[in-house]
Amino acid sequence: MPTKVYPPPEDWDPLAKAISPPPDETLAEREARVKTEQEAKRVSDAIDDDLDRQRNAEKRGPKPVRVLLLGQSESGKSTTLKNFQLMQDAKAFRAERASWRALIQLNVIRSIHVILDAIARSYYPSTRSPTKSPSSSTTSPSTSPPEHQVPLPTEPYALDPELLELRLRLNPLLQVEQQLTRRLVVSDPAETEPTIFPNSPEKPRHVGREVAINSAMPWKDVFGKLVSSRRQSESSEDIIDWDDPTDPGRVLHECADDMKRLWKHSAVQELLDKQNLRLEEMAGFFLDELDEVTSERYIPTNAHILKARIKTLGVSENRITMNAGAVISSEFLEWGHRSLRGDYFSRLLPKAVRVLTTLIAAWVPYFDNMDAIIFLAPISAFDQVLAEAPKVNRLEDSVMLWQNIVSNKLLQQTDIILFLNKCDLFASKLASGIRLKDYVVSFGNRPNDFDNASSYLKKKFAGIMKEDSPLPRTFYCHLTTVTDTQSTQKVITSIKDMLMRDSLKQSTLLL
Repeated sequence: MPTKVYPPPEDWDPLAKAISPPPDETLAEREARVKTEQEAKRVSDAIDDDLDRQRNAEKRGPKPVRVLLLGQSESGKSTTLKNFQLMQDAKAFRAERASWRALIQLNVIRSIHVILDAIARSYYPSTRSPTKSPSSSTTSPSTSPPEHQVPLPTEPYALDPELLELRLRLNPLLQVEQQLTRRLVVSDPAETEPTIFPNSPEKPRHVGREVAINSAMPWKDVFGKLVSSRRQSESSEDIIDWDDPTDPGRVLHECADDMKRLWKHSAVQELLDKQNLRLEEMAGFFLDELDEVTSERYIPTNAHILKARIKTLGVSENRITMNAGAVISSEFLEWGHRSLRGDYFSRLLPKAVRVLTTLIAAWVPYFDNMDAIIFLAPISAFDQVLAEAPKVNRLEDSVMLWQNIVSNKLLQQTDIILFLNKCDLFASKLASGIRLKDYVVSFGNRPNDFDNASSYLKKKFAGIMKEDSPLPRTFYCHLTTVTDTQSTQKVITSIKDMLMRDSLKQSTLLL
């Protein structure tokens, strides 16, 4: 028998019925309900008024200049953003020094952890980590790579009593690493939990994944307990609560001498060299400044904050007002493309180019209104591979991304500024004897020095823009070391002036 459907009465309103008061509501319950509704309406109206004021202020104010920071992981996006913030306000990080101090401490412990892991790994041949970096060529990416194999661990110093003693004495640092990591990361702790080394030389586990946070997460707030209640003081020392019993700085200060002994130990340096671990080139490297960063009342300098490393995923928006004659509001958007690829990129490696093109096509429509893109290519990574795709050379990855960005028609009206970044590390590698031609075969027999190598890479990136850009573009390129505040701010000033001129031209105020 078919189901009969009866139409509701004409005056029946399901929404009104849902929000109507209960039929048996008492007078006290009614008063409480009305009071709650009035408070909710007051909050809602306040939010609407605030949005209206913000909208009107934006209409009356100058047009924002939108800049997208783009680059692979560890290319220098966050450091570039910090430089913008310092240009806006020299005291930009004053209120955040306690949080940056904790992060720098985590960077120090992470470096020590890498050393301890290398020592433990030397006990077992099966746990060695050969570093194989594919050759990179803008014309022949399939060239066979040179191989760097770690020799079998027959080193007698692996059982050096001094190293064994240092491993035991530094174990408290690994507990501090766990503590700091748990405070930073709210995701699955198994992904970031550091390795705790046993007292005996058991087969080691490798150092866990690098700590990564979502860009929308206010990670600086999690270290609020380390901030003194006197944070309104102008003195940087008053911002940090030196009496906090959970302050990791106490453990680092106690272990400072042992950390310095470990880092300077000749056997450790030889072992790191055999395993191709160049800690000096890692982001967040502070082992050469242990006297300062482990002092009892250590306060991070701006230079240390620029060097501090934390991996961020996703998109973050940062609004910065910069003064240059007239007040110009500049909206800087920082975004790292690596987070959109995800771990599945390595599983689709044979289709890497197609996957990369598809992913760029997916996000570009959301950023087609950018006034400029600052693209960071870390040229010092020419002998390294991607962590998530060990068969992809990092320099070649930057070239692939650059090619896809400059050829995208949705971005054809956007100025693209290239930062060939980490030039200090690039020059150091070349001077140490690492040959660019072993990884970029098209470099050929040119002199293996900074001037020739950087000029060659600059011409390669310029050639890609000239060939693949849908419209003729001016090639803007800077050789940068964004941890160097003075030189980077000169570059940023020239970029800001360029963006101001373009903005004035668009408004017909400058012909």
